[in-house]
Amino acid sequence: MDWLERTAKLRQWTRSGTRAPHKPLLFLYALGRFQQDAGGELRYSAVEEDLKRLLDEYGPSNRTTPSYPFHHLVSDGVWEVRTDRGTGSPGSGVRELRSTGAAGRLAPELRAALRREPELLGRMARVLLDLHFPPSLHGELCESVGLELEPAETGQLAAVRRRRDPRMRERVLTAYEYRCAFCGYDGSIGAVPVGLEAAHVRWWAFDGPDDVDNGVCLCSLHHKLFDKGVLGIGDSHRVLVSQRFVGHSPSAREYVIALAGRPLVGPQPGARPVAAIHRSWHTSQVFHGSPRPATAA
Repeated sequence: MDWLERTAKLRQWTRSGTRAPHKPLLFLYALGRFQQDAGGELRYSAVEEDLKRLLDEYGPSNRTTPSYPFHHLVSDGVWEVRTDRGTGSPGSGVRELRSTGAAGRLAPELRAALRREPELLGRMARVLLDLHFPPSLHGELCESVGLELEPAETGQLAAVRRRRDPRMRERVLTAYEYRCAFCGYDGSIGAVPVGLEAAHVRWWAFDGPDDVDNGVCLCSLHHKLFDKGVLGIGDSHRVLVSQRFVGHSPSAREYVIALAGRPLVGPQPGARPVAAIHRSWHTSQVFHGSPRPATAA
């Protein structure tokens, strides 16, 4: 098995599309740190807060601990852990990892491969990003873990990902008549729409189909907030706004908080609205916390 295949086949707990990005986030973080310091190691007590922040920001809404992937990533052959007592992880318990001075880094064979073939790092990172996160989050996630990637496609991911349907964007934007379903924005330059995107409700990385009933037309801002779990779609096709979102400026109130309870704009008659199964997935796996009550008109 080569390193790209091993990266694509990280063993994760999964059930009915449940997100478990713990190992991919730690792996991305380790690749970023390797890129900055190929000889360094990650002492658990020193990176615990960084890893918690990544899980809070890019993981599902249920609280979790970074100790789990720090220990269990070893079983995938890409990571090693040693303690003050010697090689080997002391387990997944937070206290054990802290008290034994546990430190992790990429496995020796992988470090050697990355030194021989520096471009491998970018290809592995792109596999992790493609398989576990939507494209709208790739750039900022790389910044969060300190990764610098070349923008060019590698062409080597075909074996580990299915092809997207290039027609989805046009079908979704047409269904919503080129308006953001949350705020109604419909900007264009001439006949070309600008700042409008087709968002997957159930992420493509989690078997979300390229169908109109799994898509919604959103402006760039609301697409990003939708993928970050700030916004969602309720059972009555009304906008959900997370209670965890905090914004005091007039623009934050107008463009985010005031959306709470607002009915979606579209789709046009005859077009399929977002399917309940995809709305439910997004609410359970992406949306953070509880929704705010509807804003008074």
